[in-house]
Amino acid sequence: MVGMKSGLTALATALVLAGCSFAPTYERPMAPVAPQFDHQNAADIDQDSAKLDALGWREFFADAHLQGLIEQALLNNRDLRIAVDRIEEARAQYGIAQSDQFPTLGVGGGGQVTHNPSDLRAGDASISRFFQAGVGITSFELDFFGRVRNLSQAAYSQYLATEQAQRTVRINVVAQVAEAYFRWRSAQQMYDLMASTLDSRERTYKLVNTLFEVGTASALERHQAQLQLDTVRADMQQMKRAQMQAYNALTLLVGTTIPDDLPEPAVFGKNQIVADIPVGLPSSLLERRPDILAAELQLQAAYANIGAARAAFFPNISITGLFGFASPAFSSLFDSGRTYWQYAPQITMPIFSGGVKGGLDLAKARQNIAVSNYEKSIQVAFKEVADALAGDATYSQQLDALRAMENSASESLRLANLRYETGIDSFLQVQTAEINLYGAQQLFVQTGMESLLNRVLLYKALGGGWQLDAQQQEQS
Repeated sequence: MVGMKSGLTALATALVLAGCSFAPTYERPMAPVAPQFDHQNAADIDQDSAKLDALGWREFFADAHLQGLIEQALLNNRDLRIAVDRIEEARAQYGIAQSDQFPTLGVGGGGQVTHNPSDLRAGDASISRFFQAGVGITSFELDFFGRVRNLSQAAYSQYLATEQAQRTVRINVVAQVAEAYFRWRSAQQMYDLMASTLDSRERTYKLVNTLFEVGTASALERHQAQLQLDTVRADMQQMKRAQMQAYNALTLLVGTTIPDDLPEPAVFGKNQIVADIPVGLPSSLLERRPDILAAELQLQAAYANIGAARAAFFPNISITGLFGFASPAFSSLFDSGRTYWQYAPQITMPIFSGGVKGGLDLAKARQNIAVSNYEKSIQVAFKEVADALAGDATYSQQLDALRAMENSASESLRLANLRYETGIDSFLQVQTAEINLYGAQQLFVQTGMESLLNRVLLYKALGGGWQLDAQQQEQS
């Protein structure tokens, strides 16, 4: 019994001493981007940062119909479900790695009956028996040099990185649903425009055909009017197809049949998204993007793996122990005086350490890769935000110019029709004016959709309104 106590004392001492680590001290790399996206005074930057922190997808997307679609997607989207399952997978892997820091205890028993030939018998008995039962410790590594602890820390960082990856997927799902929704609504608006244009072209064709029948319009003019009419009819079928495909894409992202009881969609336009987007934002905001946080956690895991690789150069000390009872007869196994203990330490030391050195070189190379991945993730994020802010600063003026162009094209068509009806100009002027107006109207709708999609990209690039979305994620 005294020997067993000394063995447990040695084990406890080993556990206390197992605090050494060869992992390098972690230092966050400097962000390889400008301190802010454009020039603005510090007070405005602080105010904009606080405003951005309060933005979640419910505040960013003002259309109640779109909000309902996003809610359904966050419940049913399969990519999001896979991301959640990957968190559970990473958590389990971390639990396995963490458990290696503690001994595994178990109870068991066994017996052995041996028949010996006469020339090998120690006495008169031809059969020997041995039974034992007790509590045992499987081979447990005494982590003097922090190898197991660093592996556990690496697994923990990987688990946290997986959580950030799930947040990235969540933000992407919100953005993808919004993008698909705006494409669908844009296709609807474009189809309505074409239907209105078709009515106008039919009236024009009837006028030209009437003039042809009375001999004041040529067959060429009638065919030109027919061409304009057929062009719009073909465009309508193309847009109908685009509308159905956009709806199918939206249904896939939502992950279920789109409910019929959602609120009515808002009027298609810029008011479907929050109007005030902060500008002059500090680039430090990017450090809260989940993909950047995940890249930094991967870097921290690489630091821990270096510590584990360095520890492999030092002795590996493990123990196996058993405390219980032993007896030559099973019936007296648990009687007094049958105490049995066994303590088996083991130490191994690498001599030819080429593979161990290769493991350390591999860990260092992966650390360098993790640093580059972290820095690149910041650079990519900075570009995405800068591009979206550049778009936001120019789309408004472009839409104003297109609106003026549409008004000019509409007035040109009115005058061309008037001059044709009075016999001053040929139908060619009417045809040209119709083409110009039709093109200007289509370009205005297309650019309006691109403006909305640019706002969606900005929402995604800025990390999706961090604080509020994180709270909603915990509640869901």
